[in-house]
Amino acid sequence: MSSEPDSEADAGYVQRLVQQMIRNPESTYRILFYFATGGFLIATLFPFYYLAVIALTPRGNLYDVGVTPNGFNPGAFIEIFQIAPLHHFIFNGVVLALLTTAIVLVIASITGYVFGRFEFRGRIPLMLIVLAISYFPPAAFLIPLFEMLTGNLTVFGLSSPDLFNTPGAMVMPFSALFLPLSIFILTTFFSQIPDGLEDAARVEGSTRLGALYRVIMPLSAPGLATAGVLTFIFTYNEFFFSFLMTDGSADSWAPLVWGILQYQTQYGELYNYMAASALVGMIPVAMLVLFAQRHIISGLTQGALKE
Repeated sequence: MSSEPDSEADAGYVQRLVQQMIRNPESTYRILFYFATGGFLIATLFPFYYLAVIALTPRGNLYDVGVTPNGFNPGAFIEIFQIAPLHHFIFNGVVLALLTTAIVLVIASITGYVFGRFEFRGRIPLMLIVLAISYFPPAAFLIPLFEMLTGNLTVFGLSSPDLFNTPGAMVMPFSALFLPLSIFILTTFFSQIPDGLEDAARVEGSTRLGALYRVIMPLSAPGLATAGVLTFIFTYNEFFFSFLMTDGSADSWAPLVWGILQYQTQYGELYNYMAASALVGMIPVAMLVLFAQRHIISGLTQGALKE
């Protein structure tokens, strides 16, 4: 019998709370925003914090690690360069990401210009096909790409080049994987540029490519920055093809993922060194995001609006 008054009190409290939320929706939206933002920040930043905890914990104390370091060993961030040439793998990752970003931006700019500035039959279906390709799992392309890029594919008596352990073995798959997203972003931006600006450049004697690089692209700088930064981040963090297209040796073009695996020995895993190398390896991406954050935010917000 005592549970009935409690249930009625709970129902009355919920009803009053709902009525208050209806009367004051702005406060409700604000509370929901703070709640969602706090949950997102915790889910996003906690892994980085825990990596720092593991990196600062001495190897002998890793068996009992909580939310704070079990000891204090900042020297791990120096020792990682003494055990393995981590800087070499970071350099490889940056170079591969820059090459892929340059190729993707050039091709995506021309393709986005065609999709965004021209009306032709089949434009929408072609755009949908480009977007659909981006959802294909990378593993679906593994066997044919591996055969082609390692010299095992023969067509009309001609063998494909052996690009294993070279930048081409990774830049080509990276470009194909991340090109559809950049095309979609730039198509959205290019379609918002007024036709009069391009027509004025054409009147002055500029070609279509000239108008693209002198008028359209400068006005779409936020979109270019967004596509470039996203491509760089995705390429720099890519694991699948980076792991399969190189052997991980120090003199190869193995990227950061192989550098982190250098601390996995025959007799165990040096988890504190792996965590420290992961944190150091994120420095190029963090610097890029801090430098281009204004363009990224502008690109993501403007690209979502159709003027």
